[in-house]
Amino acid sequence: MSASKRDQLVQNALQAFYEGGFHAIGMDRVAKETGVSKTAIYKHFRTKDELVLATLRLRDEQFRNWLVRRVEALADDPADQLLAVFTALGEWFDEPGFKSCMFIKASSEYQDRDEPIHRTAAEHKKLLQKYFSMLAKKAKLIEPDEVARQILILKEGAIVLAHIYGSKTVANDARRAAETILGASLARN
Repeated sequence: MSASKRDQLVQNALQAFYEGGFHAIGMDRVAKETGVSKTAIYKHFRTKDELVLATLRLRDEQFRNWLVRRVEALADDPADQLLAVFTALGEWFDEPGFKSCMFIKASSEYQDRDEPIHRTAAEHKKLLQKYFSMLAKKAKLIEPDEVARQILILKEGAIVLAHIYGSKTVANDARRAAETILGASLARN
């Protein structure tokens, strides 16, 4: 299997896992949905967990690249970019294929914190927090790391509630809460 075929397999497996969950989607279904035989899959991935890790790495790259590009397109000022995170999330929530966060799903299906899949999901969240912290520092906010943690909490909560309720107001509600956090941090400057 060539590198491009392998990449296509990972992308298609990502979609299958995102839509159906990690434990619910067996390798027979991965083979069926990707059009790649189980024998060919196992030539590249010794275990299903290795394939899951590859899909999480791809999703991490895709999601963070999308979020940064979208936030930069929505706002120039770093404080406004922190708020634009919620505008971008609202756009994602409105997509027909929105089914929550793959990393939230992974961490709940693989609950042992020492499990590589759980650690990979946690690393994704840490990288997002670092991005928010960098924006908070550029915005010269007081306690930028604290602000970043709070923005991450709002982001994660918004994702969960948008998935549970399908609500169109969740991203806007989270944005208003973020405005309060930023306002308090700016007021102390």
